[in-house]
Amino acid sequence: MINSHDILETINMIDNENLDVRTITMGISLLDCMDSDIEKSCEKIYDKICRYAGNLVRTGEEISKEYGIPIINKRISVTPIAMIAACCPTKDPVRFALTLDRAAKATGVNFIGGYSALVHKGFAPGDYALLESIPEALSRTEFVCSSVNIGTTKAGINMDAVEKMGRIVLKTAQETADRDCIGAAKLVVFCNAPEDNPFMAGAFHGPGEPDCVINVGVSGPGVVRAALAKAKGCNITEVADLIKRTAFKITRMGQLVAQEASRRLFVPFGIVDLSLAPTPAIGDSVAHILEEMGLESCGAHGTTAALALLNDAVKKGGVMASSHVGGLSGAFIPVTEDAGMIDAARCGALSITKLEAMTAVCSVGLDMIVIPGDTSAEIISAIIADEAAIGMVNSKTTAVRVIPAIGKKAGEELNFGGLLGMGPVMEVNRYSPAEFIHRGGRIPAPMQSLKN
Repeated sequence: MINSHDILETINMIDNENLDVRTITMGISLLDCMDSDIEKSCEKIYDKICRYAGNLVRTGEEISKEYGIPIINKRISVTPIAMIAACCPTKDPVRFALTLDRAAKATGVNFIGGYSALVHKGFAPGDYALLESIPEALSRTEFVCSSVNIGTTKAGINMDAVEKMGRIVLKTAQETADRDCIGAAKLVVFCNAPEDNPFMAGAFHGPGEPDCVINVGVSGPGVVRAALAKAKGCNITEVADLIKRTAFKITRMGQLVAQEASRRLFVPFGIVDLSLAPTPAIGDSVAHILEEMGLESCGAHGTTAALALLNDAVKKGGVMASSHVGGLSGAFIPVTEDAGMIDAARCGALSITKLEAMTAVCSVGLDMIVIPGDTSAEIISAIIADEAAIGMVNSKTTAVRVIPAIGKKAGEELNFGGLLGMGPVMEVNRYSPAEFIHRGGRIPAPMQSLKN
């Protein structure tokens, strides 16, 4: 039974603590759109996306208005396009990207994800061409997001793909240098990518998913921080319990929105992603939660322990609130999208090395980090390999979304605006990993892979 206190508490969370549903994402399978004629395939893709998602934005706005819950983004994820492109290997896959962009504009969504390839154990037909086309595809489109899975705990790490992705990330930044290198901000390299992730830029509709599904990503770093601010003097166990209770309330709201969107759109409900997704807005920061626990600045010694507590408590609270938790579910630490992370990076408290350590205990990985524009492709590949190794060995999702700021050096700033935010260019270790990266091959799967 919901009482008046619960209602007033939720209203306060929305009005004063940045509580929102970060995204309603409709996943759409394009497997039935495959055709050896690329023009016919693109026509089928456009028609199917518009047919399924034509009312997505309107429905999200109606739910937001009726329930008073801010729903920030409405998005679409589709089957990895490399799989669709395999049917027409002699054609330019950028045509698919242009079709996705056109469909995104027609439906009014914020982003469309799935210009993707799954190459963790090798390259299938369509994969090579799609990877090489990513810089052009992201430079010629506005709403398309791209992701590539280069490793899993079961398969190991495809180092040939890692080597390629270092070059592709750098070229994507160069192709969009006149727009603050925005292309690289829409490109994610994964290890253990989930098939039901509602968040961009890494969302794609996995081949094991149904024909169409609704996935919802909730958020609420400000709510968690506000709760901790009222709990001065609590010990660590009490802090963890408080975060669990708060995550429960946030997730229940997300579950309500997901089920309502599912009912109105006549599409199955998939998952609620529990991830605490920050924004550049003041009061909506994961870093500030860690500082509320007692750290002078995010990045100080103790940050990794505090983040581990936060991530675990969020998951425990969330799974009590919903039987269908999925996606990434935890705490995001994107630098340019988090006001506290931006401040910590600017003052030198937070380095890429410390961020890498933090990714061992939280969701995703090195996210929205701006690096010098003269960083070599091999160094970018090595950053990807390091992060993938953390994910592979720990049986968790990790990812890299770094933005080489073309023409800028460490200490300068890059500004994307909106949810993508802004941030300082962070220095990287300049010692060369080139010989290691150019060896190629595959890092074998760890012992954890033999769990069957």
